[in-house]
Amino acid sequence: MNSDVQAQISVLREQIRHHDRLYYTEAAPEISDLEYDRLMQKLVSLEEEHPESVTADSPTQRVGEQPVPHLVQFEHRLPMLSIDNVYDLDELQKFGDRTKELVELESLPWTVELKIDGVAVSIVYEEGAFVRALTRGNGVVGDDISHNVKTLADVPLRLVTDDPPEVLEVRGEIYMANSDLVQLNQQQAKKGEPLYKNTRNVTAGSIRLLDPRICAQRRLRLFCHGVGHCVGLRANNHAAFLKEIKSYGLPATPLVQTFPDFKSAVEHCETLVENLHELDFEVDGLVLKVSEFAQREMLGARSKSPRWLIAYKWEKYEATTRLNAINVQVGKTGAITPVAELEPVQLAGTTVSRASLHNAEEIQRKDVRVGDCVVVEKAGKIIPHIVRVEKHERPHELPPFLFPERCPECDTDVTKDEGGVFIRCPNYDCPAQLKERIRYFASRNAMDIEGLGDKLVEQLVSGGLVTCYGDLYRLTADQLSNLERMGKKSSDNLIQAVETSKTRGLEKLLTAMSIRHVGNTVAATLGRRFGTLDRLASATVEELSSIHEVGDAIAQSVVDFFESDHGQRDVADLRSIGVSMDALGQQELGDLLLGKTLVVTGTLNRHSRDEIQELIRQNGGKAGSSVSKKTDFLVAGEKAGSKLTKAKDLGIKIITEDEFLQMIGT
Repeated sequence: MNSDVQAQISVLREQIRHHDRLYYTEAAPEISDLEYDRLMQKLVSLEEEHPESVTADSPTQRVGEQPVPHLVQFEHRLPMLSIDNVYDLDELQKFGDRTKELVELESLPWTVELKIDGVAVSIVYEEGAFVRALTRGNGVVGDDISHNVKTLADVPLRLVTDDPPEVLEVRGEIYMANSDLVQLNQQQAKKGEPLYKNTRNVTAGSIRLLDPRICAQRRLRLFCHGVGHCVGLRANNHAAFLKEIKSYGLPATPLVQTFPDFKSAVEHCETLVENLHELDFEVDGLVLKVSEFAQREMLGARSKSPRWLIAYKWEKYEATTRLNAINVQVGKTGAITPVAELEPVQLAGTTVSRASLHNAEEIQRKDVRVGDCVVVEKAGKIIPHIVRVEKHERPHELPPFLFPERCPECDTDVTKDEGGVFIRCPNYDCPAQLKERIRYFASRNAMDIEGLGDKLVEQLVSGGLVTCYGDLYRLTADQLSNLERMGKKSSDNLIQAVETSKTRGLEKLLTAMSIRHVGNTVAATLGRRFGTLDRLASATVEELSSIHEVGDAIAQSVVDFFESDHGQRDVADLRSIGVSMDALGQQELGDLLLGKTLVVTGTLNRHSRDEIQELIRQNGGKAGSSVSKKTDFLVAGEKAGSKLTKAKDLGIKIITEDEFLQMIGT
């Protein structure tokens, strides 16, 4: 083989590795699948002509060699321990409290990442070269599945670096994308072979096959998320580790964020859960990890699991049913959301007949069409959503769903968010938007107007009695008593509830006004930071975006609202009616708890824990998450548990919910 051919082979290998990395690790491909296939075909041809040129780390070797006679077992250099699980937020918070008690540190940063529903794997590199891949096995000894893992396109056979660690053991999850399962089942159906039920079953079966050529056809993938036995690793925390292995060409687990404390990490979990429908792979929970490696060492491990991480999981239920129709709904900010109308099916003990399709791009990405057989999933408290279409059961070519170009309620031309996925009705006075805004304005998280339910809102808006927020405060008992199911007592009670809502304060008002991207948490942050609506309304984008919890998109949205005609109109109207636009803080409730730290635990009777913690903050105190020597009071309800025991041991004053309320004068 002459030097020109050798050079050509080397260039092709480097090009293919480069494009593999862009596609699988960076999610930023530069060339089409066809162009990639041509590069691979050219390399295959050259290697067939010159077999002496073939090396173990050539991209052509991913197609799989001859079957192995059986799976060999190897001992893990470090045990692959399991992860403890919790299934609700209370248990999750208890874990965080226990962990903080184990280390005397002011700062304990946490990372949150997705728990991929696949098969655990350990992959070892020595001097940058792929050496071995093992299953978890019993945690001490695992099966050698190197012959199959080498067929995964996103697993580099040699790390992309001139200075690799002497030994690098990464741990991760092998998985299959939902879209690839759809294609695989279509192929199975054409061949008259059994179909696969879910992605995890396919992955678990494929990765243990003796014939790697079959595994190579399954399009399995990898996400790396953990550290095993390493020599020469540079990273000293989780974020740095993921960045380092990504620079080596390994696919790091996505959507990972680090937070300064456990409470912030738990709050982020709720945001992640709401967006799981956007993923093309299965997730059965979230994992919270102590970020700093040195702090992990301090916490250590039990016999079966580390003390520095926890999995927040949920039960998953799936069912297959028929999609009968796709309808669209207009939300309070104008977003037009498609809703799947399903043939009723039993799921997790309830009958499911509807599921959100979220946005037009999701319909297109999953290729959902009316008449399709679809897999519907419900996981924990997450609303049912369509996981995938069973395309092998599509009876004939069904027409794609056409998203409306005009608002179905007011016939206004719709618009698409710049750089976003949502299609909206831009007409602020759209009747559908108004109904949703009024419903939300009256909800418990907002102005908490008891008695103003969905059916009554429908009557008020449809009858023209309410055309804006301020109209709620102008309603009379006579107007209400003429409505369906509204007698004198109900009307009087509602008038009183509306009047009472005037004093909810700035944070509740900001939540209630349906400013895009402003929910409870952001509203509370803005309320505490600015104190009055006037100060907030005069803030610039730069001032707002400098706040840690806000950022550019939220800042721009807040400024746009206060500069808009409808925003200025609503604010002026509510001000003229006497709605409070100042924060409920120390100015109104005093500083009775200034300098005091209070912890809330157990089941309370009159308020939720969050409400008591907010009252603590409003009165100048600090709401702690765990009991320590710095705690001044423990507010204890029923079934208080370990916090109560520790408070007694430390001699901390323990008070009831009623005693706390008396303390602050409510």
